[in-house]
Amino acid sequence: MIEKLIDAIEKKKAPIVVGLDPALSMIPQHIMDEAIEKHGETLEAAGEAIFEFNKAIVDATEDLIPAVKPQSAMYERYGLPGLAAYKKTIDYCHYKGLIVIADVKRGDIGSTSEAYADGHLGKVKVGNTEFAPFNADFATVNPYLGSDGVKPFVDVAKAHDKGIFVLVKTSNPSSGEFQDRMLFGDEGVAGMPVSGASVYAGHLSNEAEDVKKPLYQYVADMVNLWGSESLHGSYSDIGAVVGATYPEVGEKLRKVMPKAYILVPGYGAQGGKGKDLKAFFNSDGLGAIVNSSRGIIAAWQKAPYKDTFDEYHFAEASRRAVLDMKQDITSAVGL
Repeated sequence: MIEKLIDAIEKKKAPIVVGLDPALSMIPQHIMDEAIEKHGETLEAAGEAIFEFNKAIVDATEDLIPAVKPQSAMYERYGLPGLAAYKKTIDYCHYKGLIVIADVKRGDIGSTSEAYADGHLGKVKVGNTEFAPFNADFATVNPYLGSDGVKPFVDVAKAHDKGIFVLVKTSNPSSGEFQDRMLFGDEGVAGMPVSGASVYAGHLSNEAEDVKKPLYQYVADMVNLWGSESLHGSYSDIGAVVGATYPEVGEKLRKVMPKAYILVPGYGAQGGKGKDLKAFFNSDGLGAIVNSSRGIIAAWQKAPYKDTFDEYHFAEASRRAVLDMKQDITSAVGL
C-alpha cells in the first residue's frame, strides 16, 4: 500500500493529506438547514450534513491531494448515523481515487486489536460471504499496549495490502508527559524478538546507565522491527506519526526510522509551518505526508479566507487553503 501512496504523492506533487474531521460548527448553515428539513433535528440530520460537507470539500480538492484522513471520533459522536457518514465518506473518497488513512488510534490486547484491524483494514466473513466493513487503506495505531496491540494490525495489513501509522511522537502539547520520558535500556529493540520488546534491559535501573533514551525512541525502534516485515522498495507499509510541532524530534526520528513513512499532524491550526517540516523528509523529497484538518475544511471561517469566501463557497476556500499549503510545504522541502 505504501507504494500506492507514494505514487499518488509523486503524481500530484503534494505530500498532503486533508483531515476530514468535521464538527457541526464548521458546516455552513444552508447545509444544516437542508438536512434538518429532511430528517428533523436528529442524529440522521447530523450524519447527512457531515457527508454533504465532506463530499463538497473532496470534489473541490481531489485533483490536488493524494489522500484524506477522516478522524473516526468526529463521526462516532453522532452514533450510528455518524458512523454511516464515516463509511460513506471513505467509499466516496475511494470513488474519487484517493487514499484513505483512517485516524482511529486503536490498540488493545491481541484479540481486540485483531477485531479492530479486521473492521478498519481487513475483511470479515458472514457465512460464505466476505465483507470489508470500513475498508480504509491505512489506520493509525496506538502502541501503548506493546506488540500485543500492534502485531494484529501488522498481520492484517500484510494480508490485505494495507498499512498502518504507529503513534511515535504526537503533536499535542502534553505528549511529553509520557513520550519524552527518558528511560534506561539497551541500544534499542531492533533485532529483539517481538515477545521480548517490552522488557527493556535495565528496567529503569542503573544497570544500563550509559544508555538513556526517550520513550518515543524505543517506540521508533519497534516501528523499524515491525516494518522490516513489510518493506516495499525504500519504504515500509508500517509508518509512524510524528507531530509537526516538534521539528527537532522529527529530524532525529527521520534518521532513526529511515524506512518508515512519517505521517505529520500539527500543521496549520496547531502551529506547524512548512519551514519546520524539511527535516521530516528525505533528500528525495519523499518520506513524509503532512496533515491539515481545520486549516483546510474550516478555511471559510478563518483568515485570510473568510473575507473572500462566504458559506456558499466554503469548498472553494478549502481548495485555496490546499494550494497555499502545497506552496508552503513544497517550497520548503524542495519538491
